[in-house]
Amino acid sequence: MGCAYSAPQEEAAVARAATVRDSSFIEKMKKTGRNIVVFYGSQTGTAEEFANRLSKDAHRYGLRGMAADPEEYDLSDLSRLSEIDKSLAVFCMATYGEGDPTDNAQDFYDWLQEADTDLSGLRFAVFGLGNKTYEHFNAMGKYVDKRLEELGAQRIFELGLGDDDGNLEEDFITWREQFWPAVCEHFGVEATGEESSIRQYELVVHTDVNMNKVYTGEMGRLKSYENQKPPFDAKNPFLAQVTENRKLNEGGERHLMHLELDISNSKIRYESGDHVAVYPANDSSLVNQIGEILGTDLDTIMSLNNLDEESNKKHPFPCPTSYRTALTYYLDITNPPRTNVLYELAQYATDAGEQERLRKMASSAAEGKALYLSWVVEARRNILAILQDMPSLRPPIDHLCELLPRLQARYYSIASSSKVHPNAIHICAVTVEYETKTGRLNKGVATNWLKNKVPDENRSNSLVPMYVRKSQFRLPFKPSTPVIMIGPGTGIAPFIGFIQERAWLKQQGKEVGETVLYYGCRREREDYLYREELARFHQEGVLTQLNVAFSRDQAEKVYVQHLLKKNKENIWKLVHEGSAHIYVCGDARNMARDVQNTFYEIVTEFGNMSQPQAVDYVKKLMTKGRYSLDVWS
Repeated sequence: MGCAYSAPQEEAAVARAATVRDSSFIEKMKKTGRNIVVFYGSQTGTAEEFANRLSKDAHRYGLRGMAADPEEYDLSDLSRLSEIDKSLAVFCMATYGEGDPTDNAQDFYDWLQEADTDLSGLRFAVFGLGNKTYEHFNAMGKYVDKRLEELGAQRIFELGLGDDDGNLEEDFITWREQFWPAVCEHFGVEATGEESSIRQYELVVHTDVNMNKVYTGEMGRLKSYENQKPPFDAKNPFLAQVTENRKLNEGGERHLMHLELDISNSKIRYESGDHVAVYPANDSSLVNQIGEILGTDLDTIMSLNNLDEESNKKHPFPCPTSYRTALTYYLDITNPPRTNVLYELAQYATDAGEQERLRKMASSAAEGKALYLSWVVEARRNILAILQDMPSLRPPIDHLCELLPRLQARYYSIASSSKVHPNAIHICAVTVEYETKTGRLNKGVATNWLKNKVPDENRSNSLVPMYVRKSQFRLPFKPSTPVIMIGPGTGIAPFIGFIQERAWLKQQGKEVGETVLYYGCRREREDYLYREELARFHQEGVLTQLNVAFSRDQAEKVYVQHLLKKNKENIWKLVHEGSAHIYVCGDARNMARDVQNTFYEIVTEFGNMSQPQAVDYVKKLMTKGRYSLDVWS
C-alpha cells in the first residue's frame, strides 16, 4: 500500500505456497468442527471486533463459530459451505471512504463483482458498519447483501445497518438479539443456557526471558523499528523523523499545528491527496493510573496465547511484551468500552450493585441500553474512568488486556506535494481536548502525541511510525483543467499539496488552469492557517482566487457555502463550461452536506433544472470523478 516495489521473489514464493495451503476456510472449518464463519471487512478494527463477538456467541446455541479475514482465504469456496451441516456465513462489512470496501475486503469485493458462481446452497446474513453523515451510507454492507442473493444464496436474517454517527454499539446489539433467534429457528436449535464469558486467551508470565525476544511497540516483525526494511505498510510502518513542528494559529484556545516527517531512504512514494497513517502512543499517565488502580507491576513480561490452537490469531497483540507496552502501543484505552467488555468485566465487581449495573448496561433491555448510552457513551467514560467510578471493579489486568480493542492508526490528509517535497510528508492537524460531563479532561490520543514530538536527531521522541494510504482524491490528469477546492479548517491540508503541485507544473512551463480556493476559519487574526503561503501563491498567480470566510469576525456567521453562493455565476461557468473539478475536504457532518446543497442550488438556478435534475447532475460529476470528497466526522 503506497509503496512501489515488490518483495524478493523467494519470499513471495514461500508466501504463495503457504497461502495456497491455508486459504480454504472450508477445510479449516471441517478440521476444527466449525459450522459458522464470520467474515469481516474492517478498517479500524470495529467490524473485526463484532465478528469475534458473533463467532463467540455461537457456542451458546450448540454451534461453533470462527471469525475470518477475507484477505486470508479464497472466497469462491463459499459455494462449498453447504458441505458442512448447519452451516452459515455471516459478513460484518464496514464501508470506507466514498462507499469503498475496506483494504482487507477489496479482493472479496472484486471477486463478487465478477463472480458467476452458483451460491444456492449458501445461507448468509450481513451486518453493515457505516456512518449516516456520509453520502454512500453502508454501501459495502448493502452491496454484499444484494449480490449474495443475486448469486442464489439464501438470506436467513435481514441486513443490519449500523450507524457510527448514532450509536453503532446499540445498532449491533439490537440486530444481534434478533439474529440469533432467527438462526435457532432456521436450524432447529436452541440456546444451551451456557454463557459466553469464556476466556479466549491464557496468560503466560515470563520470568526469565531474553529481552531481545520481547516486543516493545512494533506492529509486525520483532525488532522492525531497529532494523527497518521496505516495503513499508500497515504491518511494517516506517519510523519517520519529525523535522518541523510549529503552531499555525496565532490565538484562540485550540492548538493547530504543522508537522514535517522525513521519509528519505524509505522508498515511500506518495501523491498529493493521499493519506498518511500514523501509529500513536497512549499518554503514559493514563497507563500508569491503570497499573496503579489494578495494583499491577506494568513491567511484567507476559504473553496471551489463544486457547483455540487452530486460530490464525495466536495473540490479541504482539507477544511476549509487557503490560506497559500493551497499554501504551497496542490497546485502545481512551474510547468508551463496548458492552461486551462491560459484560465480561462484571464478574469481577465485588459490590452486587456495581455488578448488576455493568450487566444491565450490557443487556439488550431498553433501560440497559439507555444507561449505557448516558453513563458510558455520552459521558465519554474510558476504561480508567469506569474503574475510578466503580471502586469494587478490579479485574485481573490480563483479562482486561484481552478484552480491550487494538489501538488504531490515525489518518491525515497529506499537506504537501511529492513533486516539491519528495522526501517529506507534511501534516496539518488540530489537537483534540474537551471536558466530559463528569468533569474529566479527555485528550485526543494522536494529536496530543504529535504535539509533543520535537525535532531532535537523537531522541525517540522525534520518531513517528507511519505509512502511506493511497486515495482517490487526485488532481485532474490535465493541468489545464480548472480546480475548485473547498476546505475550511484543517480541511485545507490536501489543498496546500495541490497548490504546491500546480505551482510546480507552472514552473515546468505547463499550461495550468484556474486554481480556485474556498477556505474558512473562525477569525482572521486567530486561526487563518498557512496565511503567508496562500498570500504568496495568490500573488504569484498560481492561486487564481483566494476566498476566505471568517465565521466569527462579524455578528452573523459566514461559512464557505455563503461565499460559494456569492460567486455562484463564476462557479457555474467554471463547472459547466470549464469542466472544472470540485474538491471538498473537512467536516462531513455539516460542511460537506451544506456545500453539496449549495451546488444543487447553483445547478438548479443556472442550469435551468429542477431539484431532482440538479441532484442527478452533481451525482454524475461524482461518478465521473469531477466532484471528490475527503471528509471525516
